[in-house]
Amino acid sequence: MAIQIPKTTSTISDPGSRNYTAALAVVTTLFFMWGFLTALNDILVPHLKSVFDLNYTKVMLIQFAFFSAYFVFSIPSAKVIDAIGYKRTMVLGLFTMGLGAALFIPAASVPSYPLFLTALIVLAAGITALQVAANPYVAVLGPPATASSRLNLTQAFNSLGTTIAPPLGGLLILSAAPKTMEEIRQMPADALQAFRIHEAASVKLPYLGLALALVILAILIGMFKLPAIPEATRHDGSSGPKASIWKYRHLVLGAVGIFVYVGGEVAIGSFLVNYFVQPEIGNVTLQQAARLVAFYWGGAMVGRFIGSAILQKVRTGTVLGIAAIAACVLVCTSMLTTGHVAMWSIILVGFFNSVMFPSIFTLGIAELGPLTGDGSGLMIMAIVGGAIIPVLQGALADNPSIGIHHAFILPALCYIYIVFYAFSGSKPAAATYS
Repeated sequence: MAIQIPKTTSTISDPGSRNYTAALAVVTTLFFMWGFLTALNDILVPHLKSVFDLNYTKVMLIQFAFFSAYFVFSIPSAKVIDAIGYKRTMVLGLFTMGLGAALFIPAASVPSYPLFLTALIVLAAGITALQVAANPYVAVLGPPATASSRLNLTQAFNSLGTTIAPPLGGLLILSAAPKTMEEIRQMPADALQAFRIHEAASVKLPYLGLALALVILAILIGMFKLPAIPEATRHDGSSGPKASIWKYRHLVLGAVGIFVYVGGEVAIGSFLVNYFVQPEIGNVTLQQAARLVAFYWGGAMVGRFIGSAILQKVRTGTVLGIAAIAACVLVCTSMLTTGHVAMWSIILVGFFNSVMFPSIFTLGIAELGPLTGDGSGLMIMAIVGGAIIPVLQGALADNPSIGIHHAFILPALCYIYIVFYAFSGSKPAAATYS
């Protein structure tokens, strides 16, 4: 069963006669929360790398564990929606996220890197349920003509969460005076264990607070009377043969586009703190680097507002292609330079990332007719790129002949593919629905 994305005609009955502002405001908080928690991983990467003395490949298992959940739990989440509805799925997702956040406390108490990864998987499973439920819910929460506007608004609050999380997380989690890896490796076993317990403990208070906030939010949404949308979960009752989504070239190539886009964006964000502290790049402290990461995600938020206006007048493929070319040039500039030029060029990539996900998604599901829901499910599952590409970039960064500076060649290649998709691969071929 594929994730059911409602058609534009499947909206709440008589949408023009009711005001859904309160319901939209409540659901928008979910977008903020999962954006905040997703970007907080960018702080966990340098922190746990130091605590457990991990190389870049191993520490990128943080993103692998987190984004694999999109692939594993997206279809089960859709089945849960069919069984209990959108509202209860949102509540269940929030409780699951709360459990995942709470698991950070025993993980820090041990401390145990595998337990941290387990906590991230549980947390991401809950976020996946929210993604699958909240996106189509917002789309039908009012008149079809303003569906795009509502989604852009809620996604902007998602970007607000990703912007706030890095500096706040850096302040609460990262040490103001971290020890070098040489100092850590020279510690006796007892002192090393005490150091790890002390450093890992910095995640307890933030994630305990997040766990409580998620549980409270789940209870509030459970009590709030959200409008029901039975039309959005209606299944196609036709008994005739159904066309395969795999014959639509622009959809399959679009799924690859989502895979490389999310992978490239997450890989860049994950390495920024460690990249900025390099003497030849930013030569800043971990906390200063965490604050700079906010500009990367903040650029995406600003770009989303600007991009939504431009997309009303310029062809989607053209905007996507120009953005991908700019992002690729900026990544290459960062690799070929040092100092503030290298630092700010990679930060500016976030601005051009802003239009990519909605543009690739829209182009990928174009002209699918009754297969739109199936195509949307494939695109959502492709978010698993955020699990794989950061690990591959970590392997490049661990290679002494490449290093962290030039490991960004992988995101650059991702953007080259997106340029191809924007100008060529996104064009739908004529198809007949069966």
